[in-house]
Amino acid sequence: MIKFIKQLFTINKKPKKGLLPLEWVMVGYLALTLLIVFFTYTKLENPDAMIWGRIRVAFITVAMWAVYRMLPCRLTLFLRITVQLALLGWWYPDTYEINRMLPNLDHVFAQWEQDVFGCQPALLFCKHMPWAVVSELMHMGYAAYYPMIVFVVVYYFLFRYKEFERASFVVLTAFFIYYLIFIFLPVAGPTFYYKAVGISKITQGIFPNVYDYFNYYQDCLTTPGYQDGLFYHLVESAKAAGERPTAAFPSSHVGISTVLMLLAWHTGNRRMFYILLPFYFFLCLSTVYIQAHYAIDVVAGLVSGVALYYGLMAVSKGMVSK
Repeated sequence: MIKFIKQLFTINKKPKKGLLPLEWVMVGYLALTLLIVFFTYTKLENPDAMIWGRIRVAFITVAMWAVYRMLPCRLTLFLRITVQLALLGWWYPDTYEINRMLPNLDHVFAQWEQDVFGCQPALLFCKHMPWAVVSELMHMGYAAYYPMIVFVVVYYFLFRYKEFERASFVVLTAFFIYYLIFIFLPVAGPTFYYKAVGISKITQGIFPNVYDYFNYYQDCLTTPGYQDGLFYHLVESAKAAGERPTAAFPSSHVGISTVLMLLAWHTGNRRMFYILLPFYFFLCLSTVYIQAHYAIDVVAGLVSGVALYYGLMAVSKGMVSK
């Protein structure tokens, strides 16, 4: 423990001078979305708040860089990186503020779902498995999403420090790639779309185009499952705090958790991988069970998660500390 504390505060003789690669990724995303805000200023609901929010993020980034330069050690590098990861939660609802201007595409994806599966799995999954135990396992999996991110990133910091920056880069960059997709592909997901058009139409296989409906309304279905469950309430609280009619395709919950599982495998610690595996399994299933996603979103999340992991690991080989 004493050795670990000493390592936290040991000054790095060759500190990183400029922005970290993951900070450059954030700057790139910030600049691109700022341009979009400027060009669509009159169509956005809260353009001034979006601009000032980006200025604050830039200030925070510069401030953390300055702290690291004054005391270049493991602790300040950890804080510098985790601040960027923590800000991902701020960037998420921002995707809705931009894509709400675009025509909604849920009718297209719901029809694809019907064509592929012959039904709407998000409508039938919970209906056929409504039991409290199943419901709690599903909601436990969904609630494990952010703890999984923290667990894997912190594990790299504690036990695979040489690849800590690389692993963080992979996670953060994957998030921003998904955010870009969500901005330009406005799909709200079953819980919002079913509510908007009515369950009766969905059961008849009718999927109307709702156009810009979600620019004005954000109502969604009551989450299915055992409503007295602990994990049910955790998911509901998170949903009430920040859920928006956006980010359905592909499922970033599935995509990012797939990246996390592959990062866990990369460590060589099989015990950790197998501990996370049940949470990952139920998380993937839960996205359809709680009607957050269409089943095709899950498939796309799996495929894109694998592709992002291998692609980002390939471009980040040079980030391994010596």
